[in-house]
Amino acid sequence: MRHVLLALLCLPLHALAADAPLPTVAQVELARYAGAWYEIALLPNRFQKQCVADTQAHYRLEGERVEVVNRCRNADGEVERAKGHAKVVEGSSNAKLRVSFFWPFYGDYWVLALDAGYSQVLVGTPSRRYAWVLSRTPQMDEAALNQLLDRAAALGFDRAAFRRTPQTQPLE
Repeated sequence: MRHVLLALLCLPLHALAADAPLPTVAQVELARYAGAWYEIALLPNRFQKQCVADTQAHYRLEGERVEVVNRCRNADGEVERAKGHAKVVEGSSNAKLRVSFFWPFYGDYWVLALDAGYSQVLVGTPSRRYAWVLSRTPQMDEAALNQLLDRAAALGFDRAAFRRTPQTQPLE
């Protein structure tokens, strides 16, 4: 009973976090951020529903824009690929991007937590409906993953809704 009361008392705090403005990291060096990233966990979404494993993203600088190539393995074992581009939101110190895979539609891509070595990142959207934990390596230390998931929860994301992404084999 005590746990139920504690949970009920925490609900308003979660609601406040979900309504608060979503803070990002202070700055992102895009040249350091560019390269390959492995998806470790995500909030499930409709545009990745065909992906069952090995989801990877690759970012490459193209002048003022960032080329984005996302790949994953589907249930048939085939590799799906989506290519798009991102542009930096002015005044965000590169921590907020707008990504498009189908012009003229853009989605938010905000860097919410990033380690100093640019090896682990939490990315999300201000609606808190979409979020990803990415790593430079196919596997992530459980403590580091939990730290990023805790950060997501503190920012108002539903921690329990995150799903792990199996990384079974490279897509190269």
